[in-house]
Amino acid sequence: MTDVDRQTQLAREHRERQEARDKRSGAPKRNIIIGGTVGAVVVVGGIVAASTLMGGGDGAKNPAASASASASPGGSAPPSAAVAVPTAPGQSSAVTCTYRKDDSGSPAKKVGTPPAKPDMKAKTMTITTNQGAIVIELATAQAPCTVNSFEFLAKKNFFDNTRCHRLATVELTGLAMLQCGDPFAKGDGKTANDGAGGPGYLFNDENLNGTGLGRGTVAMAANSEDANSNGSQFWISYADDNTQLASSGAAFTTVGVVKKGMDVVDKIVKGGVIVYKNDQFADVRGEGSNAPKLPVIIKDVKVER
Repeated sequence: MTDVDRQTQLAREHRERQEARDKRSGAPKRNIIIGGTVGAVVVVGGIVAASTLMGGGDGAKNPAASASASASPGGSAPPSAAVAVPTAPGQSSAVTCTYRKDDSGSPAKKVGTPPAKPDMKAKTMTITTNQGAIVIELATAQAPCTVNSFEFLAKKNFFDNTRCHRLATVELTGLAMLQCGDPFAKGDGKTANDGAGGPGYLFNDENLNGTGLGRGTVAMAANSEDANSNGSQFWISYADDNTQLASSGAAFTTVGVVKKGMDVVDKIVKGGVIVYKNDQFADVRGEGSNAPKLPVIIKDVKVER
């Protein structure tokens, strides 16, 4: 048995143990941990190997991913070529959005449901955190219902005083992203339910990989098993290693690109990671998550025209 085969076996055994625990405890399905899409990404002798941990059903994304450990020490990466929100033909004012009840049993902070008619004039979203502000240029024409959800939740102060609970690094998972949007997350690298919370509703995919998945991209975290499972959680890519997701067949709703504040994200990354229970598979499997050592608290989210 090769080292990679052994690591794959360990990942499978970890999954089976977790599923057995979930059945005994009646725990809700973890449906918004992006890591489940990639599977276990294990560094073996300088080579990153991936094996899928969560099988897919009808409508499954379930890609088999391969990774490249190209990030510089500390998990940061030099800026890539500027990413721009693509232009698209003007959309009709008749665009409508549908949001359905999340019946997965996941924890929910319910503040209602966004309006069916999206604001097609939204241009930017500013996420103010205790570590600094991050300004995102929105792909409103391409992802109107996603932008509409953010605008609605922002007006409801849904994100205020929430913590970014996950910091994925190339060294640990083969990916480079900061994940936020769980209203109940503690972000301490100790809480098993981190990454399970949402707004109590789900909506369909849009603009899949439309702005790319490289450095600066902002995308929705979604269940690896089911398409169209977007809620309130999102991730910010801080390195081009994430383009492996698209090349492997994964697809995520992209909502925009960071135009100001990547230095804030880089500072968070350089602060280091709290590894969840020292289990390299936990962050990927969906039980808890590796958290940033620097606490990241969202103070306010504002969508502006």
